[in-house]
Amino acid sequence: LFTISLQKTYMIRKDVIKTLIAIKQNEIQFDVFDREEKLPIDSRKIVTISGVRRCGKSSMMEIVINDLVKSGVSAERILWLGFDDERLVNMHSDEFNQVVESYMEMFPDIPLKDVYMFFDEIQLIKDWEFFVLRLYKNYCKNIYICGSNATMLSTELNSSLRGYPIEYRAYTLSFREYCRFNGIKVQSYLEQDIARLKNAFIKYNSESSFPEIVLTRSKSEQLKLLHGYFDTMLLKDIAEHYRISNISILRYFVKRIMENLSKPTSINSLYNDIKSQGIKISKDDLYQWANYVCNIFLFIRIPKYDRSLSKEQKSLNKYYCIDNGLRSAVLLPQSNDEGKYLENNVFLHLNRNMQVGDKITYFQGNNECDFVIQRMDVVIQLIQVCWDISEHDTLKREVKGLLEASKVTNCDNLWIINKEEEKTIIIEEKTINIVPAWKWMILI
Repeated sequence: LFTISLQKTYMIRKDVIKTLIAIKQNEIQFDVFDREEKLPIDSRKIVTISGVRRCGKSSMMEIVINDLVKSGVSAERILWLGFDDERLVNMHSDEFNQVVESYMEMFPDIPLKDVYMFFDEIQLIKDWEFFVLRLYKNYCKNIYICGSNATMLSTELNSSLRGYPIEYRAYTLSFREYCRFNGIKVQSYLEQDIARLKNAFIKYNSESSFPEIVLTRSKSEQLKLLHGYFDTMLLKDIAEHYRISNISILRYFVKRIMENLSKPTSINSLYNDIKSQGIKISKDDLYQWANYVCNIFLFIRIPKYDRSLSKEQKSLNKYYCIDNGLRSAVLLPQSNDEGKYLENNVFLHLNRNMQVGDKITYFQGNNECDFVIQRMDVVIQLIQVCWDISEHDTLKREVKGLLEASKVTNCDNLWIINKEEEKTIIIEEKTINIVPAWKWMILI
């Protein structure tokens, strides 16, 4: 009886897998917006897509499928399986063979080496990586995987897949992508189009750039979705994955980092603050939590610039949030947040466009400079970010920070990114480029 029951379960599972494969094949071509970051085709590597939850990783795989079909690949050669289907949640790693068997039964004349395999939310099945590695080594070189929790991190993937993956990082929408999603022209010299661009940037700077949120017109629905994103990141991606039981302290800790956006953040100070409230938590735990919130891409942190690596590692980090709208939904936005959000968006834009060997830090001496951009060991650019530089004293402060950082780093490529002013000024024989953020994000 046990054998019969097991065989019945086996057949039911395969029927579900076949149905899911067929449904996805029937949806091709997918109705998705193109993204600036393109995944490779025929790289003969395990292509992994990592990034914050809900930033469009699955859509990036759908874009690849659209391109494959346009190039002549038949829909039957596409094997897509999403492991978040409730009928697969109890699947065990030793049942992964059913995926391959199900496909082969559906299409017995198609060799597995000619199939393009896409696995979404595969991290929900324990020991998935061993199946993917065996599949890659023995059957198929066209494998794409993505997921939306911390088990899809590059550090964990490279360890699990032994160096075979080629990783792509997905982000929330860039300003160019945001404009495309909203039908706004970015390459136009017409006054009305430029006016639309400027207005779009004001919204982009303070609102969410998660793809689903941008396509949702109801403000109340947007807020509901953003709170759902945050709770899932907090409860599943951090608390569940890293086995943290004290959710209320974790939530408070994350909010405090959000509040300190664009400022050097002392985890030790946060520890003293929490301790002063009579709450028991170890300092080491908080330092680990700071790692975790970056591991799931909720925050990206940068150190203070220093020629000494040991001093740099001991410096206070700045934490930038993956999405301004998410921060606004979690915290009550303040009247002076435009500048913080602009700096956050400039950082995200820089981070999206980093090349291999690039590094972003901040400068702090007698004055401050927001971003120091290094390529290998050479500083190639210095950037100040300020919402409004119309006041003389404000511009003077920003310039002083640039000039001091320029002397220390030997870099003369100086920029001030602001809301709307555009001009070039020369001070102490150094040229400073002042550019509005909307234009900078389109051109750079």
